[in-house]
Amino acid sequence: MRLDDIREILNRLLKKECSVEEAEKLLKANAIEEVGDFAKLDIFRKLRTGVVEVIYAENKTPQMIIEIISTFLKRNKFAIVSRYKDEQKALIFKEFGGKEEISLDVNELAKIVIVKEKDFKFKKKGGRIGIISAGSSDIPIAEEAKVIADSMGCKVFTSYDLGIAGIHRLFKPLSEMIKEDIHVVIVCAGMEGTLPGIVAALVDIPVIGVPISSGYGLGEKGIGALTTMLQSCSPGLLVVNIDNGFGAGASAALIANSIAK
Repeated sequence: MRLDDIREILNRLLKKECSVEEAEKLLKANAIEEVGDFAKLDIFRKLRTGVVEVIYAENKTPQMIIEIISTFLKRNKFAIVSRYKDEQKALIFKEFGGKEEISLDVNELAKIVIVKEKDFKFKKKGGRIGIISAGSSDIPIAEEAKVIADSMGCKVFTSYDLGIAGIHRLFKPLSEMIKEDIHVVIVCAGMEGTLPGIVAALVDIPVIGVPISSGYGLGEKGIGALTTMLQSCSPGLLVVNIDNGFGAGASAALIANSIAK
């Protein structure tokens, strides 16, 4: 729902052209946009919760994604597609890449493409977030968190490959982030997942740990990392699910933007 639509409904209410109950029904009815028979888009989500709605590409056909993107562009001027497959990305570029009024921003590591009108920019809200990864294998999920936090109006500072096997690498980048007055730190780590607990023991701001699905044997696929983070004795450490870069970025942005406000 565009702000113009909301104003129109509220103006009708002020002019007593509709009742409070009718206005409420109109707001609810316009909050969801149906796409064919397969998707109901929560267009109102960003205004209601502060979190952008993202098109999760997994298990969707390329044509379904194209139709959903088109609806998003009409309403929001942008659409974010996450975890795309190569054939989905190819059709997105075929459909929208040749349009002069549309730009495509791709993050290959995060597997995210943002389709938007060329004059559209995400409004900055003042939140400041640091993102750290323990190893190079953790970077794709860290980048997913970065894209989401940026789309929610935050300034993001990143530093990667700072795992505990070379713990001396952590201190200077973390110190620089603190000097930038960040509000939240996201720490992505696989294997045994120790790094978020260490960072939480060094800073006086919230730390969000993201367990990564690396590792092998007992505790493989991120289970060991998740267990370590959940059992950490460092206070101030919050933990999202395995490989949940989106959840980490959204949560960090809500916290940071609230502090900045």
